[in-house]
Parts: sequence; C-alpha cells; structure tokens
Amino acid sequence: MSIIEVKHLTKEYQLGHRGSLKETALNALRRMSFQKVKVRERFKALDDVSFTIEEGEVVGIIGHNGAGKSTLLKHLANISKPTKGRVSVNGSVAPLIEVGAGVNPELTGRENIFLNGAILGIPKKIINRQLDEIIEFSELEQFIDTPVKRYSSGMTVKLGFSIATSMDADILIIDEVLAVGDLAFQRKCFDRMASLIDKQNKTVLLVSHNIRQVARMCTRTLLFDHGKILMDGKSVDVCNKFYEIENQLISENINKKSVAEIESDTVKINDITIVSESGAPIDTITTGEPLRINININILKPINKPEIVIGTHTTDFVYLTASSTDACNYKLGDLNKGGYKINFEHLYYPLKPGVYAVRIAFFDQNRNVLFSGENLIFFTVENKALESKEPPSRIINIPSKWDVNG
Repeated sequence: MSIIEVKHLTKEYQLGHRGSLKETALNALRRMSFQKVKVRERFKALDDVSFTIEEGEVVGIIGHNGAGKSTLLKHLANISKPTKGRVSVNGSVAPLIEVGAGVNPELTGRENIFLNGAILGIPKKIINRQLDEIIEFSELEQFIDTPVKRYSSGMTVKLGFSIATSMDADILIIDEVLAVGDLAFQRKCFDRMASLIDKQNKTVLLVSHNIRQVARMCTRTLLFDHGKILMDGKSVDVCNKFYEIENQLISENINKKSVAEIESDTVKINDITIVSESGAPIDTITTGEPLRINININILKPINKPEIVIGTHTTDFVYLTASSTDACNYKLGDLNKGGYKINFEHLYYPLKPGVYAVRIAFFDQNRNVLFSGENLIFFTVENKALESKEPPSRIINIPSKWDVNG
C-alpha cells in the first residue's frame, strides 16, 4: 500500500471582499423569495489532483508562486480539508510547512520539543532520550529555556527543523524552510536529510524554489501549474521541463526587452546589444561561439582608474562568467563625463542551450561599487546539431576526447 494516496483532490477558495451588511440582508431576502443569489467567484488552488507516493520516496514539488504547492502540503499534513476528493496518509507526519509552524511562541524551546513529541504520539521517555541531540543540533543551547516568541525567524526554523527531523515520524514534509538560516546550518540540514533518506528510508516531500536543490536531493518531482500536475517523473527531467517553460517565457520577450536607462549617480547604461561578428544585433548564439556585447554608457561624474566587470548568469541567478578590465590587464584610463561605447567579447562561450542574462558592474580604484546591474539583457544559447544527444545534468559544454581500451 502507498504511504500517501491523493485522489481527485480539489481545493476551492472564494475570491473577493466580505460583503456589506446591506448585501447580506438583500441576499437573505432573495433566498426567502427564491430569487437567484449572486455568488462570488471561486478560485481553484488545487484542481483534480491525483498521485501516489511509496514508502521511502524522496519527492520534490515545484512550480511558480500560486501553483498549489503549499496548499497540497497543508492537506497532506491535515492542516486543511479538501473541497472535493480524498487524501490518505498511512503514517505519522512531521510537517515543517513554514517558519514557526508547529511551534508555540508562548512556550520555551524545550517545552516545544515535548509538545511536538506528544502530538506525534512519542512517549516522554523517548523524547528525554533524544532531547540533548535535538538541542545540540538546533544550536540553541543558550536559548532553549527562553520563550520562542523571543526567537528570531532563523532561530525558530532551527528549532522546528531539529524537532521535525529528530522525531520518529514516517513522513517529513518541508516547505522552503531550508532557505532560512545561515549557510553552515543549511549544510547541516542537508546532511541530516541525506541521513534520513539514505539510512533511515524516510519518506520526504520537499517544496522549494531552489530547483537545483530539488534535482540533487529528490528522485522524483511533481511540477505544478495553476493547481494541476503538469509533469510527474524523474527529477532531472521534470526540473529541466521547469527551466524549459521558464526560458520559453523569457525567450518570447527577448526581442521586446530594451534597457531602460538604468543608472546610478555615476554611471548610466543607455543600451546593451548582443551582436554577431559583423556587428548586427542578434539574440541567439551557438554554444562554443564567441559572445559579443556592445554597451553604450554615459559617465555622469569623472572616475579615476575605474574597473569594469561584465559577466553572465542563469535566469535563477547562478553566476556563470565574469571578466574584469583589471584581471585582463586592460589599461583603462580615467573616465571623464560623457558618452562611451564598450565592445566586449567572451572569446568562447561554452554554456549548454538555454536562456542567460548579462550583468555589469563599475568599481572605483578602491573597489567601491559605482554601478551594479543584473538581467540587463537576455540571450539564447542553442546547439541544434547535438541537442538530442546532450546529457541533461550540466551547465557547461566543454569539448572532450575519449579513449576506451579493453
């Protein structure tokens, strides 16, 4: 039997503001006289969703804001009831739906550990046995007897995650909370989850906008769109589908995008263009070809010995390339007030097919930032000749040589 079974799940909410007293009275009179009552529009957060999850599966749930991800998790955690359909969960659930979920702010950290254990039906003696481990993992020894309402959001997440992953629940539900807290604690969280997955065979549901994290941690992913499951399959395939949809939306608007006089008090960007070898404007290059960028700027205040950095990034802001006038030993003199044209070229751009963006920064001679901008213009990389043969899990296309001997 599946540990989670969702059949034709639909969740609807009424849209619009609460009606006035006059409207309520009029509607009551209409009902009494069997007249039609105006019904407010209803919104389907989930629309006839069906799937099953087997014990030990690690499942990612992705989609844009409003796709229905968090609504689904609240039904799985029995926090919300469906409008239609059925949700069957065959095991105990430790939900970490949002910052502070399952944590009583009036109680201390220690009291919350016992409260959550009691909710999951764990005997007090077992909680006592795990208490030191939970407190140590949370890094809150100094504050464990302080009411949670005095915790920062990061401290609350640390406590919540420590409790949820230490209790002996069959299913762990995590919604975006790994994005909160310092990097060192995030690393601990990943290691703890890896242990739950690999050694304890726990069933894990992970909702995250960090698509790369989902692809790395989950064996299977559900892609939601407007309350429906758009795709259900291997994480690498589903995550690539998400990027494909996102990049398609961006590609459709590439030719419509122009740089709208972006400026600081020192530098003003007038225009950015991706160009071919002949200087003609283009928006697509082939992987491995040069990437040529022409930029028109205005210097609003004189800059002594500036440094210019030009680079590219993915649509989810993974920095890919950066080239500096200083690092390239380009002798850039002082820039006086006036207009300048920058001709920049990455001699070899080995990125896999997709949509990327340009970023630019200006520094003074003391490395103070004078201007910094991202997403300044988008461009597409394609490789139609080899696209069907390319492996999915990579960012860079590097020429390779093979030699396999028996």
